[in-house]
Amino acid sequence: MRMFVLGFLAVSLLVALTPGANNLLALRHGMSHGFGGSMVGVGGRLVAFAVLVLAVVAGLGPLLSASEWALTVIKWAGVAYLAYLGVTTLWASFRPGAEPGGAEVPASGPVFSLARKEFLVAITNPKAVLVFTAFVPQFVVPEHGAVTGQLAVLGAFYLIAEGVAAGVFAVVGAVIKAVRLSYRAHRRLDRATGGVLLGMAGLLAVEST
Repeated sequence: MRMFVLGFLAVSLLVALTPGANNLLALRHGMSHGFGGSMVGVGGRLVAFAVLVLAVVAGLGPLLSASEWALTVIKWAGVAYLAYLGVTTLWASFRPGAEPGGAEVPASGPVFSLARKEFLVAITNPKAVLVFTAFVPQFVVPEHGAVTGQLAVLGAFYLIAEGVAAGVFAVVGAVIKAVRLSYRAHRRLDRATGGVLLGMAGLLAVEST
């Protein structure tokens, strides 16, 4: 059983380390707010994934993964939000006098803003939905006990793997922040980030659900 759990954690970590919109946000937030601020933002992502775990444990997983309508709604909500983040990031990078690396973060409650972004990107990502409705259930072994209990435990372990993976990107961002890049370099990174977010929105838009 211990080796089974370790194997699941290893595979989950590889999945969680895959570059994506949430990990890009963790990297960028690390660059603008440091490791601690980025990890607070990651908390929003983990809350979204915890909601998906609860949905799967409650038996809604097969309904979500089989519902083309639900996945389509989630997909286009994700496209819209990624496009919004990309446009606002690009706009901030070109606005005269704006602070690089976090110009779109409101002065009041910036930490909440980071967590909100991570939450919305995660909850509107159809691939994240499939992780919990298709990937995690594959590791359930009926002989090991109640299915719902196993789903809850496996979901919790995946959240741990996701947190570790996000921490890697946050550390990289914090290191870049510590290097104290020039204002122009920060601007270029912001523009690249905005472009990547728009590219991700475009790729998600053309993907079939």
